[in-house]
Amino acid sequence: MEINSNRNEGIPKRHVAVFVFPFSSHPPLLLTLVRMLASAAPNVIFSFFGTAKSNQALFSDQKYNNIRPYDVSDGIPKDYVFMGKPQEDINLFLAVAEEEFRKGVKVVEKDIGLKIGCLLVDSFFWFLADMADEMSIPWVSFWTAGANSLSAHFYTDLIRQKYDEIKGTVGPDDEIADLIPGLKTVRISDLPGEVVLGNLESPFSTMLHKMARSLPRATAVPINSFDELDPELNKNLSSQFNNFLNIGPFNLISKENSLSKVDEFSCLSWLDNQKPRSVAYICFGTFFKPPPHELVELAEALEETQTSFLWSIKSDSNKHFPKGFLERICANGTGKVVPWAPQIQVLEHSAIGVFITHGGWNSMLESLGVGVPMICRPFVGDQQLNTWMIERVWGIGAKIEGGRFTKHGTACALKQFLSSNELSIGRKKRIEALKELAHKAVEPNGGSTKNFKTLVDMITSATL
Repeated sequence: MEINSNRNEGIPKRHVAVFVFPFSSHPPLLLTLVRMLASAAPNVIFSFFGTAKSNQALFSDQKYNNIRPYDVSDGIPKDYVFMGKPQEDINLFLAVAEEEFRKGVKVVEKDIGLKIGCLLVDSFFWFLADMADEMSIPWVSFWTAGANSLSAHFYTDLIRQKYDEIKGTVGPDDEIADLIPGLKTVRISDLPGEVVLGNLESPFSTMLHKMARSLPRATAVPINSFDELDPELNKNLSSQFNNFLNIGPFNLISKENSLSKVDEFSCLSWLDNQKPRSVAYICFGTFFKPPPHELVELAEALEETQTSFLWSIKSDSNKHFPKGFLERICANGTGKVVPWAPQIQVLEHSAIGVFITHGGWNSMLESLGVGVPMICRPFVGDQQLNTWMIERVWGIGAKIEGGRFTKHGTACALKQFLSSNELSIGRKKRIEALKELAHKAVEPNGGSTKNFKTLVDMITSATL
C-alpha cells in the first residue's frame, strides 16, 4: 500500500476512515462531503482511501489540513490486457477491495497514531458493515444519487417478485403502479439495469443487491438531495433506515470545484452576446456520449432549427460531426463547441434556455438549482430513472423522443423548449418552484443544513 499524506497540524481527537468507490463521479462527490465535514470538525482527521489514479485526480492540485489520501490497489495485475468486457476495471477492483481496505485500516492507525472511530463509506461497499461490526464502531453509508434510485435498489427483491407475478400481462415499457413504495408509477425499462433486466449475476449487480440488504444496518444513510424533492420516497426510506439524511444539493453548498478552473474557452463571454433563454447547453458528462450517428442527428437538428447552442464535448468526438459543421457554425456565430465548460456558471447564465443532458444525478441537480429545464438522453445506471422523474414526476423536462437523437425528434424538442408555449411555461414554473425549495433547504435553518449538523454530531461523537 502506497501512502500519500500531509501531517495534520495539532492533535486530532477523532479518526474517521473514508472508503471511496473510485469510478465515475463517486470520488469527487464523497470528497465534497468529506471536505464539508472536515471544515465543520477540524479536530477530526479523515483517512481517505482510493486508488492511486482516483486520488491523483482529486488531490493533485489541492491539499487539506485534516484529510489524508491513502492509495489502495486497483486490482489490475501487472501487464494485464483489458478484454473490453463490461465493467472490467470495476470487477477487478471489487475482487481486491475488501482485503485492501482491511490492510489500509492497520496502516493508517499506525501512521496517525489514533484508532479509527467511524467508517464513512460509499454505499456500494456493503461488506464494510461487517468490518464496522468487528471494530465495534459506527458506519455511515453515503448514497451519491437520489432517493429514486436508492429506493429501486433497496426494493430489488420486492420489484423482482412483483414483476414475476405480472410480466405475462405487462411489458417492460408499460407503466406499473406502486412497484416502488413512494413512487406512484414507473416502468421496468426505466429502472437501473441491475434491478430486473440486466445481467443480475455480474459482480456489479451482486454488489448492489447485497448493498440493499445491508443498508438498514448503517448508523446513517446521507444522500445528495433535499427533503422536498421526493417527500413520499423520503418518508418511506426514513422508515427503513437509521438516520436517513438529505444533505444536498451539494452544488448549492460547495462551489469550490466548479469555480476553481478558469473559463479557458471563453464560454461565458460568448453567452454574454446571446439573447436571454435562447441557447441550448449540451453536455453528457465526463464519461458518456451518444454514438456517432446520434451526434450527426443532433448536429443536423441544431442547424436546421438555427438554434444557438454551447456544446461541451471532447475534441476527439468532433470527427463525427457532419462535414463542415464546425466551420459553418463558426462562420454564422450560432454555436460554440468546446472541450470543457464551467457547467454551473454556464447553467446560471441568463442566455441558457434548455440543458441537453444524459440525466445524471449531479447534472440534474445543477440544472434544477438554477431553474433550467432539461432534454434528456439517458445511457446507463440511474439515468433512465432520473429521466422518468424529470419528465413524469417533477415535470421539469422531457426524454428525447424514442430515447435516441434523431433529426426530427430533436428539432421538435428544441422548438418546444425554446418557445413560450403553454407546456414550456408550465415546466419553467415547476422547476422554479423546486429551485426555490432547493435553495431554502441549504439555508441556515433549512432541512439539509439541519440534517448535515446531525451528521456532523454523529461523526464527531465519541460514542454513537
